[in-house]
Amino acid sequence: MHFLPEKINEYVVSHSEDEPELLQQLTRETYQKILQPRMLSGHYQGRVLSMISKLINPKCILEIGTYTGYSALCLAEGMQPNGELHTIDVNEELVDFQRKYFDKSEYGKQIHQHLGNALEIIPDLNKTFDLVFIDADKENYSNYFNLIIERLKRGGIILSDNVLWSGKVLDTTFKKEDTSTPALIEYNSLLKTDSRIETVMLPIRDGLTISRKK
Repeated sequence: MHFLPEKINEYVVSHSEDEPELLQQLTRETYQKILQPRMLSGHYQGRVLSMISKLINPKCILEIGTYTGYSALCLAEGMQPNGELHTIDVNEELVDFQRKYFDKSEYGKQIHQHLGNALEIIPDLNKTFDLVFIDADKENYSNYFNLIIERLKRGGIILSDNVLWSGKVLDTTFKKEDTSTPALIEYNSLLKTDSRIETVMLPIRDGLTISRKK
C-alpha cells in the first residue's frame, strides 16, 4: 500500500539510489515464478534497508522472514567485511531460489540460511545482533521481539515491516478470523511502551518501524 500520491512516489524513487542489477533480476524472476511477489521489499524500501545497514555497519544481522532473499541482499550491503547475516524462513521450496541469488552476490559466503520455525531456531543461534529485520508472520511479531531484545547489542536496531498493515491498524472492527491486525496493533503498542528501546515509525510502503536499543 502507498500512502503518498503515485506521482510523489515516483518522484521519490527516481531521486533515490538506483536498484542494483542483481536485485532487478531477482525481482523479475520472483514475479515470473513465485507466489505473492508483492511480498518483495522492492526498489525503494530495499534502498532504505541498504542505507540503514550502511549507517549501522553491522557485524551480525538477523532476518526473520527471507522470502526470495531481496531484503537479505539489501541488508548485506552494509555488513562488515567479516560480518554474517542469518536469515530464517519456513518455506522449503524457496531455499534453492534464495541461495542462487545469494551466491551470485559478493555476500554469498556470509549469508546463512535457516529453514524452520524462527521461535525454535533463534534460541539455538547463540549470537548477539547489531541489526534485526522482522518481516514474517505477523501473529508472532511480539514473540520475536521478546526473543531477540536481550540478544540485541546496546545501540542495536530492530526494523519491523508491515506495521501499518494497509491501514488496518486503525480499524477496531476487524473480522474474528483476522489474527494479523490485532497482533500488529499489540506489537506497535509494545514498541512504543517498552522502556528498553526508542522507536520511530515511518510511512514507507506498508509501514516500517525503526527501534533502537538504549
